Amino acid sequence: MPPETRSGPPLEKVRYTRTRIAVVRGPNVGLTLEAAGCTLSVGTELDCDVVLTDDTVSRRHCEIELSEAGFRVRDMGSTNGVRHSGLRVYDVVGSEATEFVLGETTLRVEPLAETEDRERVTTHAFGDVLGASHKIRELFAQLERFAGTHLSVLIEGETGSGKDVVAESMHRASPRAAGPYVVFDCSAVAPTLIESELFGHERGAFTGATQARAGVFEQAHGGTLFLDEIGELPKDLQPKLLRALERREVKRLGSPKVESVDVRVLSATNRSLAAEVQAGAFRQDLYYRIAGVRVTVPPLRERLDDIPMLVEHFLKLDAPHVVRAQVPSHVWDMFRAHRWPGNVRELRNAVQRMVVAPELALHAGDHASVAGGTSSTPAEPAPVVPLRLARRSAAESFERDYLRTLLSRTQGNISRAAALAEVSRQMVQKLMRKHDVGELS
Repeated sequence: MPPETRSGPPLEKVRYTRTRIAVVRGPNVGLTLEAAGCTLSVGTELDCDVVLTDDTVSRRHCEIELSEAGFRVRDMGSTNGVRHSGLRVYDVVGSEATEFVLGETTLRVEPLAETEDRERVTTHAFGDVLGASHKIRELFAQLERFAGTHLSVLIEGETGSGKDVVAESMHRASPRAAGPYVVFDCSAVAPTLIESELFGHERGAFTGATQARAGVFEQAHGGTLFLDEIGELPKDLQPKLLRALERREVKRLGSPKVESVDVRVLSATNRSLAAEVQAGAFRQDLYYRIAGVRVTVPPLRERLDDIPMLVEHFLKLDAPHVVRAQVPSHVWDMFRAHRWPGNVRELRNAVQRMVVAPELALHAGDHASVAGGTSSTPAEPAPVVPLRLARRSAAESFERDYLRTLLSRTQGNISRAAALAEVSRQMVQKLMRKHDVGELS
């Protein structure tokens, strides 16, 4: 089936300066990375773009945004901070070679002479994905280019950034739009049932299989299969998924018959699968099969200019009796200052709360830690820290306490903990590593 010719929206070109990020002091001295027109994460987590082994560096220490105008370095709530010229800095914009100190590591951010041209559309939507910021319109240009092909696409981005909306919009813009669109969330199904959900089963194939059932590959025949959170797929099932993708055929559990399937596969993940491949947690051959093309949905904190448009859109969906002009000015101030760790999903929830009570547009609990507590003693007020740092600290504290309570109630049984939390076993193990919480004896 040849790709359908589509006349896309007009394009404009943008030129970025390539920038070199180099470690000039510390355990990783000599490490370098060159990039343009993107945001790089720096820290000790394996899925960071710049991975450091310095014990004085936080898991996600800072971000370096490379834009048309230069670069922007933002502290992401690190313990030891980001320092420049002896001062601790939280948000710095520059266009010339500059050094920053992270713990015992010194990073040099250096714009180079080379440039890189990109394209962005002049429209403010791709399907149901909305935005007018430069980054989102660059994404739209990529989606327009790949929608009409049959390439497999890996959609990367943080939780809540809208990867599912991107996938469905790509399906509707593709030659398969008249066919089925089937979603399978790899993190929402118990590991013992994933194979049956993917490939189907015959009656009696296992205990509880009272009737035959087609898997999602068969259900998506002639259309698109969206594999959400594919990074959560258990490793023992990855070879079977690879085989289905390569041969375009599946075999139901309990059946000797092989069925041919015609599907386009879109996948999404909120983690770096490239890092997972390096760590041995994800098969390299499967990664290359699903990542025929990679696109990244920018987090909301990198496209704050889109907030008014998104708020107006959510108001029309959830509260058509309220118009944008009725949003109080102090709510706009809060929205602009917030770092949106939950991204567009969090914004929609905030809009829904705002309709009921503008003062609760952002969770009251989000602000409780800003002043350092709720002590009624006025003698020594706690220092005020930046909102983004207080929010990140509160979120991580909640996550850690929740995990410890969960494991305590299940006597350390990870499978039971995952079932209670309604997440995958792999997600619980990931949180245990993140918060350095060991298995209970």
